[in-house]
Amino acid sequence: MMERRALFYTKEGNKIRCLLCPRRCLLSEGQVGFCGVRRVEQGELLADNYALCAALQWDPIEKKPLYHFYPGRQILSLGTYGCNLRCSFCQNWSLARGKPADDTAAITPAEVLTMIQRRKSPAETAGVAYTYNEPSVWYEFVFDTARLLKEEGYRNTLVTNGYISCEPLQELLPYIDAMNIDLKAFSDSFYEKHCGATRSPVLETVERAAAVAHVEVTCLLIPTLNDSPAEIARLSEWLAGVDPDLPLHFSRYFPSYQMTLPPTPAETMLMARKIAQEKLNYVYLGNIDLPGGSDTLCPQCGALLISRRGYRTRITGLSGNICLACGAEISLIGGPV
Repeated sequence: MMERRALFYTKEGNKIRCLLCPRRCLLSEGQVGFCGVRRVEQGELLADNYALCAALQWDPIEKKPLYHFYPGRQILSLGTYGCNLRCSFCQNWSLARGKPADDTAAITPAEVLTMIQRRKSPAETAGVAYTYNEPSVWYEFVFDTARLLKEEGYRNTLVTNGYISCEPLQELLPYIDAMNIDLKAFSDSFYEKHCGATRSPVLETVERAAAVAHVEVTCLLIPTLNDSPAEIARLSEWLAGVDPDLPLHFSRYFPSYQMTLPPTPAETMLMARKIAQEKLNYVYLGNIDLPGGSDTLCPQCGALLISRRGYRTRITGLSGNICLACGAEISLIGGPV
């Protein structure tokens, strides 16, 4: 284990209360938090996974998914293990629920910096993404690495469930350039039954992050559970209240982990996009190959700005972030190189 003293906790008698996420786990000596990575030892809270890397590779940034943040570029993606939700449909359950495998490697923030420096210059890459498992439970490592990279001119991205307390989020945000936040559903009952959590902290994270960083939101549509037209309309209206230019990605569900429902029908995906487009300017369909489902169109004139097929991206209708057809300013960071 590559452990380090954790941040954000208080002592309550002979117990420790973790304050990193809204669970606020109260732990006795030797106990491990709900996330599986924060442990009490000799009266202190330790982060067991501090410098443990379970997955690392270069990805297209569209895989995160981020469509309006340096499109078409590569991003160094890394993650560890552990999660503070218990989603029955988890796509990365082996990392979320698992312990380090034999091939888990030790890594330092300085080594991450060296990897990205050897690959490309800050102008040619989208930076680093903390992803695969839930990055907020890797908080101390993410904080140290993001701060170092930011000082060297590189960008940091979180792919997160958004289930984090306000104070740690606010301390991390100055070093974060972009986030994709996974909004599991727009009902409290779904979060409670299928994620073992509550919805309101995630909504707060979206609002706080969108005020200072680039934010995109993903929602995995699961048949009969979170895909009703009424719920999709409520979700879209709420997001539009945060920012109508905020990109929304509907992702197609396939059976995974403990969830055995059949895959989301294509008709449901198209219905969801149609409803969301009444309130939001940029709505995408992921994990499914539907014509135009991943393309970016100008919300003013409808011109094709960016075409995508799988992870192949072609930027054809932009000059920087300006639509070549009508001159409208597009909500996008990092246009054509």
